Amino acid sequence: MHTLMKQVFRKISAIIMASVVLLSTMSFTISEHFCGDYLVDSALFSKAESCGMEMEKPSTSKDCDLQKSDCCKDEVKQFPGQNELNTVFSTLNFEQQLFIASFAYSYINLFEGLAVNIIPFKYYTQPVLVTDILVLDQTFLI
Repeated sequence: MHTLMKQVFRKISAIIMASVVLLSTMSFTISEHFCGDYLVDSALFSKAESCGMEMEKPSTSKDCDLQKSDCCKDEVKQFPGQNELNTVFSTLNFEQQLFIASFAYSYINLFEGLAVNIIPFKYYTQPVLVTDILVLDQTFLI
């Protein structure tokens, strides 16, 4: 049960870290269309739809002045992502390249198994117990 919870925790934390990296490097744009002081439409990644009053002259609308020819406005808010995660291996110094190469080599060989499963204590005989040490020292597992 303990190992199952540990695996679930690792998977959840990996998903969270991947989503943080994805969201921090992604840039997006929010487009908003206002008619007077009222927000008519907002859009993410595209242009907001207009209300259709841009070309018309305002007549007796209470939202628009008679001196203005257009009471609608568009606002575009851009949120740029970061580009500092792009590194080239050749721009690193020698010590950093050596560390990355040795880390990758040791990580790949970490999961490589042995050709023959060797059990070093297979033919080892247990020592003969003269006295029960746990009872002698009065140490009991509770």
